[in-house]
Amino acid sequence: MPSPYRALFDVPGTRAFSAAGLLGRMPLSMMGIGVVTMISQLTGRYGLAGALSATIALSAAVLGPQVSRLVDRHGQSRVLRPATLVALAAAAGLLLAAHFRWPDWVLFACAAGIGAVPSLGAMIRARWAALYRGTPKLHTAYSFESVMDEICFVFGPIISIGLCTIWFPEAGPLLAAVFLAAGVCWLTAQRATGPEPHPGERHGGGTALRSPGLQVLVATFVATGAIFGSVDVVTVAFADERGHKGTASVVLALYAAGSCLAGAVFGLLRLSGSAERRWLLGVAAMAVSMIPLLLVGNLPLLAVALFVAGLSIAPTMITTMSLIEKHVPRAQLTEGMTWVSTGLAVGVALGSSLAGSVIDAAGARAGYGVPVLSGAVAVVVGFLGYRRLRRPVAGRGGTVEQHGEREDERRERHMA
Repeated sequence: MPSPYRALFDVPGTRAFSAAGLLGRMPLSMMGIGVVTMISQLTGRYGLAGALSATIALSAAVLGPQVSRLVDRHGQSRVLRPATLVALAAAAGLLLAAHFRWPDWVLFACAAGIGAVPSLGAMIRARWAALYRGTPKLHTAYSFESVMDEICFVFGPIISIGLCTIWFPEAGPLLAAVFLAAGVCWLTAQRATGPEPHPGERHGGGTALRSPGLQVLVATFVATGAIFGSVDVVTVAFADERGHKGTASVVLALYAAGSCLAGAVFGLLRLSGSAERRWLLGVAAMAVSMIPLLLVGNLPLLAVALFVAGLSIAPTMITTMSLIEKHVPRAQLTEGMTWVSTGLAVGVALGSSLAGSVIDAAGARAGYGVPVLSGAVAVVVGFLGYRRLRRPVAGRGGTVEQHGEREDERRERHMA
């Protein structure tokens, strides 16, 4: 491990909470694609599969910020376990309903309950922020966590799709639930590194989403999430049409591997200049990288195209986490990070549902038009909201941006 990453773990307890977070985040990449694979295996209905995946994502979008707000006020240990129990009970109901072919409304009701799953990525990043706020190490920590996210997306789809297609259809979501339970129990047992709760801070009774800058980030990542959700569903269908459904997990793993590689390199850099410009450039790169998907005609070319597309993901997400620190109070940091995940979840819901409908109507190749359109929307929203990102709210708390970036901003204001 390069020395900047190795230095993160000098503080006792950091290795343990990072490992617990990695385990508990595996369902992030396994549950949605596992449900899509499970339902398509059992029923052959990609529209239903995409709609259920969308329901899980929408439910997480509604419930996730509320769980994180409670975490900010009462602490991780007191909140995460009850929320996880609700999500696990709903997951068990979904598997039973799918296996015994219960009515569709039961499937949707159970899928909605899975949305209570806590945002483990936000919980781990909040722990890093409590340790390294205002230092260059926080940039490295956020980069490391983005790499961990992508490791989940490298191995999660392979495990989930592989188990569903080789063992039995419910196996992927079942193992995702096991990972969630183990990760949350392990993380909540580590109280020493948990961020201090802020039970008395209400900020006027408002939510972190009142921040104009956070609103821009969330709105843009709704469109970005639609890219991710549609790519997952369409890639499974694309591989299925060519008689190699199990290969979809490898193709999606390469998509995540590209992001993982870029995130690892990005964390070693000490960047100057405007984080807002880097963020907008990253969003534009994600959008442009979707266009070649419309042109590929076989799985090897698709794998190459998705690997290249993945290179822009992690750097954009790392920069996003830095921007959140500028636009929300420290006492609402977990909630602010979860709102970005919520934007992604809403987008995943819309993208997977729309992609499933397009696939049913016109085939998998036409489905790649959904991520292309989603990328275009992300760029438009990012450009329209760019001015808000240039105006961080005073007194919001520490950032990980370097002195050179602040000097650039002052120079630009002077010239204006």
